[in-house]
Amino acid sequence: MTPTTTHVIAVQEDIVTLEVPENATQALMKNEVVYICPPPESGQRQEKLKAEVLRVEGNTAVAQVFESTKGVGVGDPVEHSGEMLSVTLGPGLLGQVYDGLQNPLELLGASFGSFLPRGAAMPAINPQAKWSFVPSVSIGAQLHAGDTLGTVREGHFDHKIMVPFNQTGKVELSWIQEGSFTVDVPVARIRSADGHEQNLTLAQQWPVRRALPDFLLRKRFSERLYPDTPMITTQRLIDTFFPIALGGTACIPGPFGAGKTVLQSLISRFSTVDIVIVVACGERAGEVVETISEFPKLPDPRGTGSLMERTIIICNTSSMPVAAREASIYTGITLGEYYRQMGYKVLLLADSTSRWAQAMRETSGRMEEIPGEEAFPAYLDSSVRTVYERAGVIRTNDGAQGSLTLIGTVSPAGGNFEEPVTQSTLGTVKTFLGLSAERAYKRFYPAVDPLLSWSRYLEQLKPWFERELAPDWTTQVETMLKLLKRGDAVYQMMQVTGEEGITMEDFLTYHKALFLDMVYLQQDAFDPVDSSAALPRQKKIFDLVYRAAQTSYEFTDKNAARDFFTRLTGVFKNLNYTAEDSPDYKKYLKDIEQMIVNR
Repeated sequence: MTPTTTHVIAVQEDIVTLEVPENATQALMKNEVVYICPPPESGQRQEKLKAEVLRVEGNTAVAQVFESTKGVGVGDPVEHSGEMLSVTLGPGLLGQVYDGLQNPLELLGASFGSFLPRGAAMPAINPQAKWSFVPSVSIGAQLHAGDTLGTVREGHFDHKIMVPFNQTGKVELSWIQEGSFTVDVPVARIRSADGHEQNLTLAQQWPVRRALPDFLLRKRFSERLYPDTPMITTQRLIDTFFPIALGGTACIPGPFGAGKTVLQSLISRFSTVDIVIVVACGERAGEVVETISEFPKLPDPRGTGSLMERTIIICNTSSMPVAAREASIYTGITLGEYYRQMGYKVLLLADSTSRWAQAMRETSGRMEEIPGEEAFPAYLDSSVRTVYERAGVIRTNDGAQGSLTLIGTVSPAGGNFEEPVTQSTLGTVKTFLGLSAERAYKRFYPAVDPLLSWSRYLEQLKPWFERELAPDWTTQVETMLKLLKRGDAVYQMMQVTGEEGITMEDFLTYHKALFLDMVYLQQDAFDPVDSSAALPRQKKIFDLVYRAAQTSYEFTDKNAARDFFTRLTGVFKNLNYTAEDSPDYKKYLKDIEQMIVNR
């Protein structure tokens, strides 16, 4: 007998092939969500395994299942949803820990225990929580997609309730109410030009694989802007030498143990952003658990409360299904775009894009696609670009500026930066913070190698730096980068000839470069003062370091030169550990001044 419903015709691990009967009233579409329904065992509940259609060919389709496919067999029925893989956007997202499909893990654990059954799912936003909605428009207002209807208070933020982003054309507001409501209660009604009316709630859906601004940017209301302001991380090495623009892109590649996790934590805690989204797409469960347990305890440097109150964590560890790992990064980006559309500065940290790319490689292999380098899919480059291109700065419908800054970590095997994922990322991002195992071994933290790293934003943000810091700021920074390179060249020479084989001038160049590295590039992540250096403090320290490095010194021999720079480095490090409002701070400044002048 010919099946009358869509059914499974082949299974290969988490990839299933589906067949749609010719007499079906609904065809499948790419990225549609479907549910595989294997027959339940005796006494067990009916499972519905969520899957996403990846390819459609005639009346057959290939889908990736976000669960184990154990027990799924040929002939099992498949339910159509008619909807693309989407997330829920609305108040109540901040402070949540989700899996890659936006299921709240805390509620899942409370409802199902430590071992989740297949197909377990929960609403992304608490359906019982009430939010106080204050309208900002009046009945009769002419509105477009993305226009603000009103606000609710979400923690420290005014959460804008907007006309659904999939709304086409101009609509008229026919009804709106004020009060406290759950996210599924209608708060407004709009009427289209043809007279069709639609109720609006505090929440809406958006497909994760479609960039949220794309629809709005085809209109004349929202527009993408050129990033012209740095995201201050309070990490001296990044802000001074390798800046990241608000709305820009960066990557942090490095081998295991080089300090990626600590550096990410520092950036997320101290950066000048409003919202932080951490996507753990495939990292080891231990690291993810550490992130989940630490963030609620970290005080927010911007004010009272916990850092978690303005953070969203999305985690799919290496032990979770590959398909869900691949989807998690798109979930995080879509949530980031949502808050950007409200005019907020959003930072998204993806850890790590290597695991995400490996998930794509596994799925591509199971679909028997033609492989590229190292068996990664041939479309790896375009996939990486598609992710990072969703970062940016926009002017919203109401004139506010929002930004989404995207930083991805890469974990190349053996620290090999020539592997495909790192190379694809390098061709896309504009800041490269390459971590070095050698520097990590020497305890030079953050272990960002200044000779490997670069930032195209240094020139792009030049007007901002020269306006806010100093007219010759960029020139000074470039001078110090050249000093580091010359110092490394001398060091390589010394490895061959020893100190006796180089001139005093070269010896001084080496020690000036080492001094710069020790007192400015290195920063103690666990010191309450040195872990975060505000931009004015960075400028003061940099001016001192620059002056010390540019001064001509006279020494009787190399031992005297080495002794001087050792003592100068010690005083500078003490300065870095000292708060500006303490008496010791002024004392160290005076000592440094005297040491430079007296030489």
